[in-house]
Amino acid sequence: MCGIVGAIAERNVTPILLEGLRRLEYRGYDSAGIAVRDSQAHLQRMRAVGKVAQLQASLDKTPLSGDLGIAHTRWATHGMPAERNAHPHMSGEKVAVVHNGIVENHAELRAALRGQGFVFTSETDTEVIAHLLASLLSSGRDLFTAVREACRQLVGAYALAVVSPDDPDRLVVARAGSPLVVGVGVGENFIASDVFALLPVTQRFLFLEEGDIAEVRRDGITVLDASGQAVERPLRESTLTASTADKGPYRHYMLKEIFEQPAVVAETLEGRIYKGRLLDESFGHEAKALLDRARGVHIVACGTSFHAGLVARYWLEEFGVPCSVEVASEYRYRHVVVPKDTLFVTISQSGETADTLAALRGARKQGYLGTLCICNVPESSLVRESDVALMTRAGPEIGVASTKAFTTQLVALRLLALAFARRHGMTAEQERVFVEELEALPRQIEVVLQLSDSIQAMADAFGDKQHALFLGRGTFYPIALEGALKLKEISYIHAEAYPAGELKHGPLALVDASMPVICALPNDPLLDKVLSNLQEVRARGGELFLFSDQQVQIHLDRFQNLTLSDICPGTAPIVYSVPLQLLAYHVAVLRGTDVDQPRNLAKSVTVE
Repeated sequence: MCGIVGAIAERNVTPILLEGLRRLEYRGYDSAGIAVRDSQAHLQRMRAVGKVAQLQASLDKTPLSGDLGIAHTRWATHGMPAERNAHPHMSGEKVAVVHNGIVENHAELRAALRGQGFVFTSETDTEVIAHLLASLLSSGRDLFTAVREACRQLVGAYALAVVSPDDPDRLVVARAGSPLVVGVGVGENFIASDVFALLPVTQRFLFLEEGDIAEVRRDGITVLDASGQAVERPLRESTLTASTADKGPYRHYMLKEIFEQPAVVAETLEGRIYKGRLLDESFGHEAKALLDRARGVHIVACGTSFHAGLVARYWLEEFGVPCSVEVASEYRYRHVVVPKDTLFVTISQSGETADTLAALRGARKQGYLGTLCICNVPESSLVRESDVALMTRAGPEIGVASTKAFTTQLVALRLLALAFARRHGMTAEQERVFVEELEALPRQIEVVLQLSDSIQAMADAFGDKQHALFLGRGTFYPIALEGALKLKEISYIHAEAYPAGELKHGPLALVDASMPVICALPNDPLLDKVLSNLQEVRARGGELFLFSDQQVQIHLDRFQNLTLSDICPGTAPIVYSVPLQLLAYHVAVLRGTDVDQPRNLAKSVTVE
């Protein structure tokens, strides 16, 4: 959840650390801090509450310089956002540590360390690690050995980076449950939670595996695996560039990412369909073998990815494939009954979502046929630990509220549904129509994006609203869930979604003139039923905001409507999600909230 960056070089690393923090700020922005070893062999630390800009302002007044350092941007878990709780945490002058994750046995360790005379100044679990390391260093251990022994005592998920003023030639890192990469330079090396943090200084990376501990020096990197054996992790060249994660001409990352959707949808389809048919081989040989044997699918995900899975359930069951969809944080704590030859599918933008990863690891013991993940980050833990990966190719998504990751997940799931449909008797003509709908998606999304100004005008009605209700039926119920999530995430309007048919079973009590009701109206078999539900809203004075197909005739009074043209039935949920994203964006801008970094949230949820 938090962001870690570190560097060891022959030059001043402070600017490198700060730029890395800016690029990691989507992972947490409650506070930020930096610690560097200066020319007098002292650790100098600066911390600030708020975003990295606040830390930069403090450093402008009191500059820090050094050739070895670590930095951190925080999403609070233990302890409120405050300078005393900000990272790096230190134990006297002996050691500084930054940490992503949760130490579950921090209370027991804290009690033992207090018994040794250590004084705690924060409420964080991370400070326990700093004092534990200081205790081990005082007993004569070197930094690398101290980190290894400390990790044996920690229970939980973590990524750590540690420096000591007495050990000027290395920083030590460890990974257990949270991502960590090593950036390889020339005469200098770097570490971070995410490759994006390091793209200005390198495009060569080592991806640490679960349980790895690494010693990072200027001239080399040593990695020990979970068993303590020296290992060589492969060096990979990233195709991303430093400018990939820039906003360009857009006001916010979220708006940029919304407008990137035609391109990334086309990229997700590239090489997977051709001349009216699915190229099964594009999924890989291992995937083909799994799909040939699979009789059912179990999808597990969190948040936006869970909503994508809910849409996929309709698509898969339409072709006779039994499918269940579950929130990962619930799945991992219940007894699971696995039908024979069931394929376990996980969905995650980052591939590091803690609950989804834990569900995958648990599923390996449950007797599933195999595991397939749909993910946006090729080097992520989820991809590495799954039998098969279907990449979404959305590119970096910096805005906390997911947009292009969601639509590309839906495209990947639509391809997966097509792969199953071919195995369940789909004719060549049916497949051709299916593929043509997918090929039309980029153009259809481009047309919807041209409605942005009209949606901005619609958003004016939400400036003083505190609640909103989203309705949908069939595949559009999960789209309503996603629309409500987007609005609540970035505008802070309390928004809920319901199946439209359930309106009379409770939610109708909330409807009045101050409750906006938002609904997509595709031209599908459930249209008349949804229109009947909307009549119930109007009868109670509810204000309607509709997005409808051009063929839909709406006989209601007092509503706002935007017409979407030339929408294919099978891919309509993907297209209709885009105006809901734009509505949430324009409402948030109108209300003056922080669109890209909404309060209390972070992009990559790597804690339970």
